Amino acid sequence: MTLAQFVPADKLINRLAEYLKENFKELTPPSWSFYVKTGRHAERIPTQPDMWYIRCASLLRQIYLEGPVGIERLRTFYGGRAKKGMRREHFYKASGSWIRKPLQQLEKAGLVTRLDTKGRIITDKGKSIIDRIAYKLLRELQKEMPELSKYMAGEGG
Repeated sequence: MTLAQFVPADKLINRLAEYLKENFKELTPPSWSFYVKTGRHAERIPTQPDMWYIRCASLLRQIYLEGPVGIERLRTFYGGRAKKGMRREHFYKASGSWIRKPLQQLEKAGLVTRLDTKGRIITDKGKSIIDRIAYKLLRELQKEMPELSKYMAGEGG
């Protein structure tokens, strides 16, 4: 089985974002998402037009890889260092709303579910979507680089 960690994250996230945008009407960017920074550490607002879907895909991949994960751990993961001019840089967590709202929409779509106090995990539906996209992506990459055939489990080449 092809897993998400065998393919480049940026390519997987972009493909997954396209898939989510086309197939899930529950995922709609709120009006504020075009005008708000992703965290205190960011200097500007996101310039990508599909940033909401990219964040949803990235969160889905992160939950797939890390298992039960909560919003605070995700805020730390998406955070970064803030430039402060002549003063020392300092790490800041990402915005909670930029993580909480996409997770709520992913829950409504049935791709993520919440455990009691442990955080969120990916559902079987979400896992199969990621695995399917990762498999197709690895097939395409294998045509460019034949040495990737060792990651195609059970196919013999």
